[in-house]
Amino acid sequence: MEEVDHRALGHALDLFHQQDEGPGMVFWHPRGWALYRAIEGYVQARMQQAGFREIRAPQLLARSLWERSGHWDKFGTAMFSLDDDGHAACLKPMSCPCHVQVFGQRVRSHRELPVRYAEFGAVHRAEPSGALHGLMRARAFTQDDAHVFCAPAQVVGELVRFCALLRHVYEDFGFERFDVALSTRPVRRAGDDAMWDRAEALLAQAAEAAGLAPRIQPGEGAFYGPKLEFQLTDRYGRSWQCGTAQLDYVLPERLDANYIGRDGAKARPVMIHHAVLGSLERFIGILLEHHDGWLPGWLAPDQIVVANVGEREHEYASRVATNLADAGLRVLPDLRAERLPRKIVDARAYRVPVMAIVGAREAADGSVTLRRRDGMQATLNLDDAIARLREECASPAAQVELLRAALDRPLDTA
Repeated sequence: MEEVDHRALGHALDLFHQQDEGPGMVFWHPRGWALYRAIEGYVQARMQQAGFREIRAPQLLARSLWERSGHWDKFGTAMFSLDDDGHAACLKPMSCPCHVQVFGQRVRSHRELPVRYAEFGAVHRAEPSGALHGLMRARAFTQDDAHVFCAPAQVVGELVRFCALLRHVYEDFGFERFDVALSTRPVRRAGDDAMWDRAEALLAQAAEAAGLAPRIQPGEGAFYGPKLEFQLTDRYGRSWQCGTAQLDYVLPERLDANYIGRDGAKARPVMIHHAVLGSLERFIGILLEHHDGWLPGWLAPDQIVVANVGEREHEYASRVATNLADAGLRVLPDLRAERLPRKIVDARAYRVPVMAIVGAREAADGSVTLRRRDGMQATLNLDDAIARLREECASPAAQVELLRAALDRPLDTA
């Protein structure tokens, strides 16, 4: 099977482009942004269903915050810095210190825990120009950042829930399996050995409870804690690291996060860093290559092309397109003075999953002929066609009960 490149697909499908004036940055075109927003909306719904509340943090923050968190010492050379009226400031390379700030804005009770935050965090990292690679390695991207602040006794349960969420999400995007690694303490790290022993043991316990058997990656953990790394396998057998679950005792200590425990005394929460997709840009690149651009109906930038056969059907075809769009579907009208075979070829080139064809017969009896990617066709009255297409193109996030059931059962990735 010949491999496809997401950059070529991005150009052919008119999704995005990059240029020298914005190295490592992405210019999203209307079709690409429709895909981006479909993924964003899906993740937003799934995280809400899993009990996360969405927040938004600033892009530019004083360097002193990153010094306190330890990120400046670890990643300072990869951060974009500037002088803000005589004060050093940085564009955020990740969102975790910001989420600690939100948590710490008022006194918390143990009864509130776990507190779950999610953010589509736009981040910037000064990646070397030679390492940049389309959507896969960029300088500006968005992470589906999520953080849980919980009591020590809640850690395993929260991690198991996250693993169930992650598996459900990957299946919805068409990835049937994933691999898991447990990355342990690096040489350069914060915290003492007792903390690392406890954190690594808890992660291993959670992985076992979730039905996972991660391989060990010695020394690959974050500077503040060990992590589970989830790697997707695409249709070419290539492995891509996407999701992470990181256990952190360090940032709550450094940034003075606390809550009032059952005994009335202050206690430190455990912080769990989560990402299901990782970088949305990178995940879109993986997704495009995995499906060769033929995305499922709920993700397709244009879900239906409406094509008239002749000029006399122009008015009816326009009405069909309007009715489909009013039903919440993403519609691309093709009312050009071209022959139908040409329109079919162009719709396939754009990887549109369904064509709604309107000829003299359809215009006369108020119907449409739905043509699929494989050439199969069926004629339905317009109302029935709209109902069927809405069902086919509905986001899996609408199936709330399936996710809730998944969150309550352990995993088996075999």
